[in-house]
Amino acid sequence: MYQLYTIELFKIFRRPRTYISFAAIAALIVVIQLGLKLDGKAYVDFMMSGVMQTFSLDGNLLNGYLICYILLQLLLVHVPLLIALIAADMISGEANMGTLRLMLTKPISRSHFLLAKFFAAATYTFLLLVWIAFLALLVSIWIFGTDDLVFQKTSYLVQLSQNDIFWRYCGAFGFAFLAMLTVTALGFFLSLFAENSIGPIVATMSIIIFFTILSTMSIPLFQKIQPFLFTTHMVGWKEFFDPQVNAENAVIIGSIQRWPRIITSMAVLTIHIIGFVAATIYLFKKKDILS
Repeated sequence: MYQLYTIELFKIFRRPRTYISFAAIAALIVVIQLGLKLDGKAYVDFMMSGVMQTFSLDGNLLNGYLICYILLQLLLVHVPLLIALIAADMISGEANMGTLRLMLTKPISRSHFLLAKFFAAATYTFLLLVWIAFLALLVSIWIFGTDDLVFQKTSYLVQLSQNDIFWRYCGAFGFAFLAMLTVTALGFFLSLFAENSIGPIVATMSIIIFFTILSTMSIPLFQKIQPFLFTTHMVGWKEFFDPQVNAENAVIIGSIQRWPRIITSMAVLTIHIIGFVAATIYLFKKKDILS
């Protein structure tokens, strides 16, 4: 299966649109970094306006850690589209080119064929997250330096010491990979039902938008199903930046306030990934390949 996997990777990175995703992310990050470099103080003053009326905040607030946090909030909403461009084309693209039937005439099982494709799409997803981590975190640190991470949540202010931040980003990016891998699995599953990639791509994004709306609406009926929707758990990376505090309201170094929530979200996302891939294999084995 390893040979199949390398062939699928070659197919992915042979397509120009694969590099469009990396270029689009780079362009967006660079533009935001440039804007914050030129006029970031005004942005921070606006973001912290309510806090600065009560507290005096010293140090370099506009540092690489804060820039990365801002970028993650902006990017991880749009990255699923870039992932769907590849994942939703893995099977439907072969059908569109008329090579799917030819591929299956070779002495390989359908399960191995699909798993090689999924692992190749998962590798693309992983490399996309690594690219984001490099630009959003490491390049931002190089440009803006480091200091404590200070940001405002709905009802309180969070301040993390600079020696207690990097591991949180490692955890956040690891979690984000699991969330994006769920999108990969969904797009992969939907690509089974079409002979061109447009339909599965649009369907993947439509499902994500629809479920995201359900996940955020405070309606009793929707609240009952929200724990079972993968979109509810995709923002769980933020939990890594919500530490526990002691009796003096000081942050406990190395702590996370809601570990069970992170574990639950990871479990739900993993179940969705396994479910989508298993369903794809099951249905593909029963499908008559005519393309």
